[in-house]
Amino acid sequence: MVEKSKLDEDKEGKAVDSSHYRSMIGTLLYLTASRPDLQFAICMCARYQAQPTKKHLHAVKRIFRYLRGTINRGLWYLKDSSIALTAFVDTNHTGRQDTRRSTSGSLQFLGDRLISWSSKRQKNATISSTKAEYIALSGCCATILWMRSQLTNYGLGFNKIPMYCDNKSAIALCCNNVQHSRSKHIDIIYHFIKEHVENGVIKLYFVNTKYQLADLFTKALGRERIEFLINKLGM
Repeated sequence: MVEKSKLDEDKEGKAVDSSHYRSMIGTLLYLTASRPDLQFAICMCARYQAQPTKKHLHAVKRIFRYLRGTINRGLWYLKDSSIALTAFVDTNHTGRQDTRRSTSGSLQFLGDRLISWSSKRQKNATISSTKAEYIALSGCCATILWMRSQLTNYGLGFNKIPMYCDNKSAIALCCNNVQHSRSKHIDIIYHFIKEHVENGVIKLYFVNTKYQLADLFTKALGRERIEFLINKLGM
């Protein structure tokens, strides 16, 4: 996708064959299991399968053209990789043009190797970037806890699992037990991350936006930025 481009419903656009559009999306969705660099673009296009227009079809064709030039790209897993859980979390606040909802992006490493990633639209619109990041942190925390429980069955124990976020306010909110008036509107289901931070299971760190690897799963980026992040992911 073009840098900073944002798809919308395009209600006045020319309609295209929805059956053909859905078949193209279905084909691309198989690739998200091994091509994290495609995750955001494919998920964005998949949201408009009900009434696709030429604008949406053009975006899908751009993905296929990108694939043709990067057909040999993929993830590599070496047997001598270290074993340590690490996570990165990011959001694109109000990135959705038509609903103004935010997009959460996260990825998890086992050692130096990427093992899990996601790009999801948040359920509700948020009034601040702090709340959007806080919700994303809670979602990533749930994924990390599941991975931790699975690895425990193999005799591997993890504590103070590092999670990297580029929003200092969200980190402060997770580490502070006091409920402020500015945060009392946040649904209680997202506050469970505080307990795991207090218990030492999760350790939050600030990371500069330049090195925020989850940026790849929240917005359309330029070529240089994509290449930089892909190299960091080990592709």
